[in-house]
Amino acid sequence: MTATPSEAPFRTIIEPFRIKAIERITLTTAAERSALLEAAHYNLFRIAANKVTVDLLTDSGTGAMSDQQWAGMLSGDESYAGSRSFDRFRDVVADLTGYSHIFPTHQGRAAERILFEAIVEPGDVIPNNTHFDTTRANLEHRGGQALDIPTVGGDFGGDMDLDALDHVLAGKARVPLVMVTLTNNAAGGLPVSFANLTEVRKRCDHHGIPLFLDAARFAENAWLVSQRELGGGHPKEIAQRMFRLADGCTISAKKDGIVNIGGILATNHADWAQRFEELLILTEGFSTYGGLAGRDLEAIAIGLEEALDPQYLRYRQATIAYLGRGIQAAGLPIVEPLGGHAVFIDARKALPHIPLAQFPAQALAVELFREGGVRSVEVGGLMFGDAARNDLVRLALPRRVYTASHIDWVIETAERVAARAKDIRGLEIFESPKALRHFSAKLRPL
Repeated sequence: MTATPSEAPFRTIIEPFRIKAIERITLTTAAERSALLEAAHYNLFRIAANKVTVDLLTDSGTGAMSDQQWAGMLSGDESYAGSRSFDRFRDVVADLTGYSHIFPTHQGRAAERILFEAIVEPGDVIPNNTHFDTTRANLEHRGGQALDIPTVGGDFGGDMDLDALDHVLAGKARVPLVMVTLTNNAAGGLPVSFANLTEVRKRCDHHGIPLFLDAARFAENAWLVSQRELGGGHPKEIAQRMFRLADGCTISAKKDGIVNIGGILATNHADWAQRFEELLILTEGFSTYGGLAGRDLEAIAIGLEEALDPQYLRYRQATIAYLGRGIQAAGLPIVEPLGGHAVFIDARKALPHIPLAQFPAQALAVELFREGGVRSVEVGGLMFGDAARNDLVRLALPRRVYTASHIDWVIETAERVAARAKDIRGLEIFESPKALRHFSAKLRPL
């Protein structure tokens, strides 16, 4: 008699793919990493990538493309106008979003720039659950006010504060559109619930104001909604429902498109679409390639579908959870519940002896690199200045890149840093630009 296999889930997180190519990682010494930090003026964006052991600086454009994406790139149609690769890209995006006017851009911030240049006038107010760095910078460059109105806590800590939204929309400020970011990157990568987005839609309808999504991580948001709110459902169907609650979107395809370059601007507003197309042609390229090669459009079309695979999303979320539990067990406090693309360490709690003006999150990120060559990014006072609500260190996992042993290396690095947390010193800026200073600011230890 044959025994029946157990239905209990496996404890082991298995990558739902096999590796066909590898990239060499450089292992450096502690002395070498200290010298690199000094030469980079303690800004991790200034560290050469080939000197980083595990690179969790961002999940944007750093993912590994599949064999199907690489195969698709070989069939890319590089025609200047009307290429079949654009047709495939447009059809996939239209099926996902339901929007009738679809424009490719070279990346997400290009879509943001076109949107705000077409719509925003000086003094306008744009409510958002939380604007991320480039969104805020592009909006403020137009003279608009980026208003963050997130909720606090809960499984859907990425939601928008509905009472605050009511107050803004009932006021005298000009609000040309409302934005919701999926997932809420600056708030710990937490998802937006379907219920909250539905309520935002109702308020926008009541005041006759369009709703746009910053949907860079739409697939991860859909997965978390399926698991935490709806009790199941295919991620694609959930994503489609959420897109159809809005009038348009900007997407950095470098996230849930799982490509190295590319973005999307899409809408159902025909009058806005005409302005978008004019600006696109002026600054990006013709409307059927938008600053991208035909091969890139092929890769995005395939990646948008692969990102919604339940097996892939289950593996990705399990990996995030494993890293989060490990960081927490190492003695560093994290933002909970966990989001979909990263683990966020709460530097204010981890380093309470460092004043906020001395950038505790940047100081912690520096030590993670010094200890184990792990590159992360500060999401706090250095990135957002006085608008910062938290001081977090984001460990963003590139898609389909690192294995379980790489994650264990990060956890061990965190253990070593936590053991000497009381000895970590703060930092000060001695040179920086006016906008997006975290990318190029120069700092020194105090």
